[in-house]
Amino acid sequence: MTDTDDQLVVDFPLRKEGEEFPPPRYAEYRQREGLVLSYLPDGKPVWLVTRHAAVREILTSKKISSNPDREGFPNIGETMGVPRQDQIPGWFVGLDSPDHDRFRKALIPEFTVRKVREMRPAIQAVVDRVIDDMLAAGNEADLVNDFALPIPSLVISALLGVPEADREFFESRTRTLVSIRTSTDAQRDTASRELLRYINRLIEIKSKWPGDDLPSRLLAGGVLEPRELPGVLLLLLIAGHETTANNIGLGIVSLLENPQWIGDDRVVDELLRLHSVADLVSLRVAVEDVEICGQTIKAGEGIVPLVAAANHDETVFACPHAFNPERSAKQHVAFGYGVHQCLGQNLVRVEMELAYRTLFERVPGLELAMGPEGLPYKYDGVLHGLHTLPVRW
Repeated sequence: MTDTDDQLVVDFPLRKEGEEFPPPRYAEYRQREGLVLSYLPDGKPVWLVTRHAAVREILTSKKISSNPDREGFPNIGETMGVPRQDQIPGWFVGLDSPDHDRFRKALIPEFTVRKVREMRPAIQAVVDRVIDDMLAAGNEADLVNDFALPIPSLVISALLGVPEADREFFESRTRTLVSIRTSTDAQRDTASRELLRYINRLIEIKSKWPGDDLPSRLLAGGVLEPRELPGVLLLLLIAGHETTANNIGLGIVSLLENPQWIGDDRVVDELLRLHSVADLVSLRVAVEDVEICGQTIKAGEGIVPLVAAANHDETVFACPHAFNPERSAKQHVAFGYGVHQCLGQNLVRVEMELAYRTLFERVPGLELAMGPEGLPYKYDGVLHGLHTLPVRW
């Protein structure tokens, strides 16, 4: 890697307190020739990719790997990156094909459009129950902790066959895992170990007394090895509620600011594009020399495709900072792209759709309890979102 006039080094894009998201500097990066050189917090150089077409190319190239065992793979911190298989077996997003394909084949049947459609009544019941509890508590609420977090947490708990009483345990440990500045490496390591211990006990129970749940079906299928199941379930747990909760909370703010779109199902993909909560998740490394945007990335060089930058590429999405559900937003990369595209995207869309529709139907007088400029956005994690969302009705 070299620092030339066309490749000025920039700060790694950890979010800055008070800065809008996506940060305005992403638009400036897209105007540069070639790629953008930055340095990870540990001092290692890395290429930032900001254009929509280039991000898609990175996420599908066979010359580029998602495996953290590869030399030069970028990690944001000791415990913030993608776990290796010797650390957490079964963390399949850190595997390339064909190893990755075995996991995906075992899990795809659980998240098809048909399967998620069958889950709609149960998801609707969860949403209704959460709103019942919220309304019974008065005429004020924090829609992050009282609404956005409970819905995906209860849904994924049911899918994994865990007791609802353990929801707070899962949520607290997951918040620790995805926080950059407010959690130490030791705290994140402890949270990961606690979750894995719980999941291992869960698997032992399901192996003796199987039920109508995902762990029992994976055990019966025999495609995945027993040692891999804890990592698979931990990944699904984290991906299944933290990102969805952030999307729900941010989407409510957008709909309150644009009430003409309430009740329109087209808002879901536009909100996914607009907020792009998983901006820093898709870490990669070149395993062969590869040309991207007319520039050679050498084997062993780290790459960070910036999802939010790609989803705000003005050559693909006109006026990208505007909330416009009439646009065709389904080419967004909020769920990634290629073989690693999010398995649970159908489930996320249904959860968001039912959450918005039911909330605004049942609480028609909903309004922010403070000015939008004062909302406490997250600046301490790999995921964009809100810490709290105070409302009244």
